[in-house]
Amino acid sequence: MRTPKAALPDVLTLRQINRATLARQMLLARERVTPLEAVERLVAVQAQWPRPPFLGLWSRVEGFRRQDLAALLMSHKVVRATLLRGTLHLCTAADFAAFRPAIQPVLDAGTQIILKDRVKGLDIPKLVAQARTVLAQDPCTFEVLRDHFVRANPKLDERAMGYAVRMALPLVQVPTAGDAWSFPANACFALADKWIGKKIAAEPAAPDALVLRYLAAYGPSSVADVQAWSGLPRLRDTLEKLRPKLRVFRDEGRRELFDLPDAPRPQGDVPAPVRLVADYDNVIGTRADERFVAKAHRPRVFLSALRLAATVLVDGFVAGTWKLERKKDVATLTVDAFAPFAPRVKKDVIAEAEALLHFAEPDAKKHEVRA
Repeated sequence: MRTPKAALPDVLTLRQINRATLARQMLLARERVTPLEAVERLVAVQAQWPRPPFLGLWSRVEGFRRQDLAALLMSHKVVRATLLRGTLHLCTAADFAAFRPAIQPVLDAGTQIILKDRVKGLDIPKLVAQARTVLAQDPCTFEVLRDHFVRANPKLDERAMGYAVRMALPLVQVPTAGDAWSFPANACFALADKWIGKKIAAEPAAPDALVLRYLAAYGPSSVADVQAWSGLPRLRDTLEKLRPKLRVFRDEGRRELFDLPDAPRPQGDVPAPVRLVADYDNVIGTRADERFVAKAHRPRVFLSALRLAATVLVDGFVAGTWKLERKKDVATLTVDAFAPFAPRVKKDVIAEAEALLHFAEPDAKKHEVRA
């Protein structure tokens, strides 16, 4: 008697994968959630520059106002801190405390990779202790912190000391009341545990919880997708351990995709509205596949010096880029389409661009959209 073959995983088309991620990213429709709930759902919002997180939430949350996020930052409920891939992100204070220990091995490895021979001679635990002593008094900029390092360690590399501490010590940037996007270019830093009132575990943690939260926000995903988003290497073993809790699919190229059993997976023909996605947005920047950006268009989205263009989604896929400029009292949003938009699509793009422009530059006397 023949042993029956195990059933092959269901195949998800590119459009089904696209719609599943858009649904979780609140990009199929603006949703009536609080900004805090939205940040939590997104797990971590890329925030290397201050403005993009505000624009990203505006594209996702019904009725979002700039002051809503500013208030969360000032009340310490949301923080801007080094997290995924060693870059600045916004996340809830609770998630930062939970997930920084899982990310810490990546940050430690990054210190070695970036500094190379410059790390020799650095006593990083000693430098961390020095930084804690300074920051226990008051938040300060890294320029001030590096001055303390130089006085205490005059023969060591000033920049290397600063970078090593930035990666090793959990810190948050301090928001400024009244600043347009909550953070000045040279923001002060504070000890994370003191700022959020919760101890950050020093020992590395297993990434299981972080991977599950990722799937809830970005799935269905391959191992490579999870690694690209988190910066964590060798996550195959983690996903194998979690496999009994997950559903497994294949894409049309036979790649294995993992997902939460009850996560939304709309059909590929579900309408997707025009959306202007902020520069550096995680939904575009941390994919190992083409669910949003076709291979032919990647050079126009993924730019030199690790820059990531702001993009225009049409029918769920990137169909162009956009740029916002302010000159005196005139604010201009320029759309660069990869191919001419159909008249109805162009009308929707212009309407969304005008709304975004008024949100981003409310005090401009003149708003212009070029599409």
